[in-house]
This record gives sequence, structure tokens and C-alpha cells, in this order.
Amino acid sequence: MSEIKKVVLAYSGGLDTSIILKWLQDEYNCEVVTFTADIGQGEEVEPARAKAQAAGVKEIYIDDMREEFARDYVFPMFRANAMYEGEYRLGTSIARPLIAKRLVEIAAETGADAISHGATGKGNDQVRFELGAYALMPDVKVIAPWREWDLNSREKLMAYAKEHGIEIDFAKQSKKSPYSMDANLLHISYEGDILEDPWNEPEEDMWRWTVSPEKAPDEPLYLELSYEKGDIVAIDGKPMSPAQVMEYLNEVAGAHGIGRDDLVENRYVGMKSRGCYETPAGAVMLKAHRAMESLTLDRGAAHMKDELMPRYAEMIYNGYWWSPEREMLQAAIDKTQEHVNGVVRVKLYKGNVIIAGRKSASDSLFDESIATFEDDAGAYNQKDAEGFIKLNALRLRIGAKRRQK
Repeated sequence: MSEIKKVVLAYSGGLDTSIILKWLQDEYNCEVVTFTADIGQGEEVEPARAKAQAAGVKEIYIDDMREEFARDYVFPMFRANAMYEGEYRLGTSIARPLIAKRLVEIAAETGADAISHGATGKGNDQVRFELGAYALMPDVKVIAPWREWDLNSREKLMAYAKEHGIEIDFAKQSKKSPYSMDANLLHISYEGDILEDPWNEPEEDMWRWTVSPEKAPDEPLYLELSYEKGDIVAIDGKPMSPAQVMEYLNEVAGAHGIGRDDLVENRYVGMKSRGCYETPAGAVMLKAHRAMESLTLDRGAAHMKDELMPRYAEMIYNGYWWSPEREMLQAAIDKTQEHVNGVVRVKLYKGNVIIAGRKSASDSLFDESIATFEDDAGAYNQKDAEGFIKLNALRLRIGAKRRQK
């Protein structure tokens, strides 16, 4: 362990990472650099500075990464309409490559020998952090305390904190939510406690960002989302940055009971896991983006995107954001978005995102003169359909004759 002189730790200032900080100092006898990312988790990050200083940390990084997270990670992912296993909007998964990137950048800036994180040996996050780090800094050393120590319960962690005089609000910890939670601009997740039994319904007081659909307003809220190249750039005519879009949609959609999910998913490490998620902005963005594409995206491109999407989503879920195959797919996806421009009107009502209209002044492929059920003045010759059908039926007819013999 003596070759490790300096470590960059992904640090929140909470119980786990406060203990990891002390553990690294003692077990590795090394200097620790802390990195705290504000990616919209909704909690004050500055207190982490005081805690790190109290622990003797000299180099402290606290970065506001909300815009970068929304612009360079969430928005590109949603251009692909990405959903893992058809339901999960990848709220935790998409934050990890950004954190991994910044960890190795700080390691390079400070001359650190290693990076460290607080992900457990049972979860996906250890894979995501480390695959990202290795992709960007191939020779980086990674220290994952949960794979080394025997502090495998909250009780043991609390006892370690008391024994070593680590500054922890023990009264607050005793009142802390029983769930393992993760939050950022895109979502908040809940795992553990009663959720470990997939038969148990989540308790209503667990949810933090959304009201229950039953208690949502009786009047719907209409929004007009303006798109440029597949990204929302304005709401109700007001220009917004990517992070502002997400913050606003989280607020208004959450108030209408939108974005709750209760899933059993397949972790990359092999086990099934039950988790609950609140993703208000993501629920609106995905629904509206599909509506915008339905008007402006060619059928062949749209169908191929849908075929590729599960692979793309799986790459993100499994930690391959920085892989050549994800970057290759991203280039193809972004190419399809050149004409995804226009406005989508959505209605938010009691847990539902309802498409109430869509239009595109210059990029719509919808031709009313052809699609109409009224007189189309010769725009479409219905007699042409006969030959089209017969040619497509040719192989079916040949096969049927063979079966008749």
C-alpha cells in the first residue's frame, strides 16, 4: 500500500464517504483530495468543504456540474429515447461517467496516484465509475473500500465513526431515511428496507419529488416545449438552458404526480434489484421527444433508432459511456436529430403526460394533402396500392401454394 501517496475521493460528506476518507488516511497512510459534485441532487454541497477541512484535507474540489450534466449527458441520452429494459430512465447510470471523468481530471491536476469511490461490491456503480476511469486514464489505480474492509453494515459504520471521532450528526443519522438513495437533476432513487421485498408497495411518505396522482391538481397544466435538433431549448416561449429545463420540469411535473416508477431490474453484476424512482422531467422529456420525432423523423431512421435504443441504453446502464461503440451510436443518433425541430404541446394531469399537439414549421414530414380522408385532388393514387400489395404478397402466395401441395 505504500506506493499510494495521494488519492482523489468522490466525497459527499455523508456517513459512508466520511468514513472512507478516514479509512484511506489510516489504511493507506496517504493524502486524500476530496471531490464533491453538484449535479442537482437538491442538497447543499458546501458543508462538505468544512467536513473535509476538519478531517485535514488540504485540496478540496467542489464543482457545480449541473449544466454540463444536463447538456453533455442527459440531453444526448434522451435524443436516443433511452430506456433500460423498457422502463428505467437511467437516472443514476448517466451521472457516473461525468463523475468518473472529473475524478481522473483532478487526479492528473493534483498528481494523485489513485482514485476512490464509495460504491459497494454488489452494485452497478463500481463498474460504471471504474470503466469510465480506465477508459479515460488507462493506468489509474482504483481503491474501492467496500471491496476491502469488513464494515458491511450501517451499525459497523456508525461504530467506526464513533471510535475514530469522525464528525457525524448521529441524531440525524438515526432519523435518516431507511432507504439507500441517490439523486441528481434527472432523478431520485430508493432501494433497501421494505423495498427489498418486491411484493411490498412503497410507503407514500417515501416519495420526495412527486405528489401522488390521487392528490395532484384537478386542473391540467399545458406546456409548449420548443425543440432544436432534438433538444428542448424553450418552454412556453421562454429560452432555457438544459439544466433550467430539467429543474423547471421536475418542479411542475412532480407537482402533477408525474415520474414515479417501481421496477425490478437486472444489474450488470448478475443479480435482480428492486428500486423505486422519481424522474418527473425525464418522463415529460421522453414522451415529448417521441412526439416531435413522430412528425419530423423519417420512418426508416425512426425504426432503426428504436432497434438500436436497447443496446444504447444497456451500454449506459453497464458503464460503457466512454466506449467506442457508444460514441459511434451517438454520432448516428445525433445525425437523425438534424430535422427534429418544432414545438410539442403536453398536458400534465394526475400522473400522466398527454400529447396535446405537435408542429414543425419547416421540418414536418406530415403532408395533410396526402393523409386526408377527404378529396386529396389526386395527391395520392389509391390504385397504386394494388400493385404494392401484390408484390409484397408474392412470397406469401408462393409459400401458401407449397403448403397446399
